[in-house]
Amino acid sequence: MVCLIYMARRFSPNTPQVVTIREIAEIERLPEPYVAKILNKLRSAGIVSSYHGKQGGYTLARDPARITLKEVIEALEGSTFDVFCEPGVRDDIVCTHFRLCGVKLIWNRTKEILDQFYSTVTVEMMVRGQEPLKKDLVGTRGK
Repeated sequence: MVCLIYMARRFSPNTPQVVTIREIAEIERLPEPYVAKILNKLRSAGIVSSYHGKQGGYTLARDPARITLKEVIEALEGSTFDVFCEPGVRDDIVCTHFRLCGVKLIWNRTKEILDQFYSTVTVEMMVRGQEPLKKDLVGTRGK
């Protein structure tokens, strides 16, 4: 997420602000191969665009207000929440009770709730910081 937030802070709809893997790695103190791997996954998902050549690098493919946390998690992880007891989700976990299991319903509902929540959070909201994000997500309740 820090790579996207870094890019979002430099986003301009009219003039793409190209950033390099090296730049992000240095500023965020991350290994360059790790940043490259993240940006490649985000590019494959259409979240960032890449440019080749001397002035090459990466930009956000669209406005940060239109990129959801759910999209980012799915691009990087494949799923927001793995229901491990579902057949085919993970080969290393085999549950023999998946047809009669009451826990499966809880895990499926948990995934639905997380997906719904993550769909409401945008990269732009995360750029604005904790207080505005808190207000957007919980309103004025609890004050």
